[in-house]
Formats: sequence, structure tokens, C-alpha cells
Amino acid sequence: MSVSLLQPSFFMSKTKSYAQILIGSWLFLTAMAIYFSLWVAPPDFQQGGNSRILYVHVPVAWMSLVIYIATAINSFLFLLTKHPLFLRSSGTGTEIGAFLTLLTLVTGGFWEGLCGVPFGCGMLV
Repeated sequence: MSVSLLQPSFFMSKTKSYAQILIGSWLFLTAMAIYFSLWVAPPDFQQGGNSRILYVHVPVAWMSLVIYIATAINSFLFLLTKHPLFLRSSGTGTEIGAFLTLLTLVTGGFWEGLCGVPFGCGMLV
């Protein structure tokens, strides 16, 4: 019984209707989080509004790490079972993880220039 649950045709038929709801919810919540973190959050008393980039940089960095760990687990499960769903999810995870890593590097570049000293902010050391 549990092996039939992993068949791609059965899995896709059951999850196709939920995928649109999940993607729509994710897009809405992401847009709201970016709006609240960059425009609604109060500015810091020392750095002003420039510190708001941390509300984007840190979660994106964590998500890239979590996605790379999930990709490693899916790749390992594919090696064990040779199931195509694990291969597909690991391939998709690498693309999303690479995009989030790029976003982490870009927002980290913004954060570096806020202190005036590259890689050595006095308040962070």
C-alpha cells in the first residue's frame, strides 16, 4: 500500500489541486513579509532605515541552507530507491537554492556597505 503512494501518477493526481493553493499562499505571504520588513518596520536608532535589509538577508540565508539540506536528503533517497520524485525534487531544490544564495550574496553586499568598514563592523564584532 505505501509503495503505491509513491507512484508519480498517483502522487501528482493527489497534489495538483493543492499545489496552486500552496504557491498562491506562498507568494502572498512572501510579498507581505517583504512589505512589512522593508517599509513598515521602524528604523534603527543608529543606522536608520538601512538596517531593514537584515529582515530580508537572514531569512533568505537560512532558507538557502535548508533547501540545500533537503536537496542532499532527496539525492540520498534517490540513490537508495531510484524513485523519480526524489530526483525531480532534488533538481528543483538546487535551482531554488542557487537563486536564494545569489539573493543572500546581493543583500549581504548591501549590508557590508552600511558600516563603512568592509567585513568589520564595530558593533557586530
